[in-house]
Amino acid sequence: MRLTRKATAMALASCMVLSMTACGGSQTAATTAAPATEAATTAAATEAAKEAETTAAAAAEATGTADMSDKKVGISIYKFDDNFMTLYRTELERYLTEDLGFKKENITIQDGKGDQAEQTNQIQNFIASGVDVMILNLVQASSAPQVTDMCKDANIPVVYINREPDVAEEERWASEKINATYVGADARQSGTFQGEEIAETANKGDINGDGKVSYIMVQGDPENVDAQYRTEFSVKALTDAGIEVEELLMQRGDWDQAKGQQIVQDALTQFGDKVEVVFCNNDAMALGALQAIEAAERKVNEDIYLVGVDALTEAVQNVVDGKMTGTVFNDHFSQADTAADIAVKFLSGETVDPVNMVDYVKVTSDNAADILAKVK
Repeated sequence: MRLTRKATAMALASCMVLSMTACGGSQTAATTAAPATEAATTAAATEAAKEAETTAAAAAEATGTADMSDKKVGISIYKFDDNFMTLYRTELERYLTEDLGFKKENITIQDGKGDQAEQTNQIQNFIASGVDVMILNLVQASSAPQVTDMCKDANIPVVYINREPDVAEEERWASEKINATYVGADARQSGTFQGEEIAETANKGDINGDGKVSYIMVQGDPENVDAQYRTEFSVKALTDAGIEVEELLMQRGDWDQAKGQQIVQDALTQFGDKVEVVFCNNDAMALGALQAIEAAERKVNEDIYLVGVDALTEAVQNVVDGKMTGTVFNDHFSQADTAADIAVKFLSGETVDPVNMVDYVKVTSDNAADILAKVK
């Protein structure tokens, strides 16, 4: 739960009183004999400080939030220049400090630079520096068993975010009672929503009327489970709706806008008007795809459809403007806040489920303006 403004104010008042008390003590030590009135004032201030501390602690307990001001958090993000994870880490730091009472200087956030060896070194440094909890967006989800064991041996709980370890690893946390958990969103849902957005168009994606939907798939990192699920379930949503599909091309774009642009540019050159739908595993690649579509003088929602995932501000604006068919809101607010809340639960000695999921939200022309107001 969030720390109430009242509890925060009380705690701050306590700190202010303690600060004044400390200053008074220094002045007293500088004199040979403090007057009785000054001693009485100091005693009263000390008593007031104790009362304020007790009141603040009681308020924190009432809200279910322990004092986190002295707790250290180590956070590693797989790559800082990922658009979505930039939004995520910004909200994570804001929520930890403004709502949960962590001190900013006790939060260390590092860039994994897309290099698992670099990130593993960061984790080792977190352990050596004595952090109390880690929040990790792994470069490679397959490294989770090794990282989990490192954290377990150091008696440091770990919250994995965004890139989900495999089921066997999550089951191990539960069976061995390891303080590790995953917070994310089910990528199968995001893929399904993409497919539904195409199936819900007037011609169900079949722009040229040949009885099938011909598409290209711009995939993220194929080793990432989110990329795998979004790829599979976007198409499955169409086939489940009885729509015939034809894959013209599937190519990895590594979540990168420039790569997305190049892939779609080449595909449009190769396949021309046969391309009816462009599926992108994330919005960054979809923004690149839009650049290629416009350069080829194609028009989204008229002679081609385009969908992404994440609900980046620019992408949602494009949905509002009719330049993208749709996207899927990967709710970084709820995910970041949940990850932080669970970190607090670990630090408070509470039991945590091994998997904690947050729902995606389908973004179409019907609700894009509302989503835009939220993500701006």
